[in-house]
Amino acid sequence: MKEELRAGKTWNNAMELGFGRAWSSIKDANTCTIITGLILFNPFNWPFLNNSGMVRGFAVTLLIGIFLGMFTGVFVTRNLLRVLARKKI
Repeated sequence: MKEELRAGKTWNNAMELGFGRAWSSIKDANTCTIITGLILFNPFNWPFLNNSGMVRGFAVTLLIGIFLGMFTGVFVTRNLLRVLARKKI
């Protein structure tokens, strides 16, 4: 967003462009972590993976954290910034 504001864009345009550019990185990083969490959870009970309860508990906690982080980071933050932009604080 800083680069867009320096380029002379309005706050709303800079915010939308910034979120649009950041979305691909956020999506890629969280997709890789979700795949890792699913492998750790071992839903198919593959014998070559660790199947202990502690590892599965960590995987569940990791997946919940990723989904909540994506939700708050993308949707809540974007909507809060939109509200602040409308109020011009």
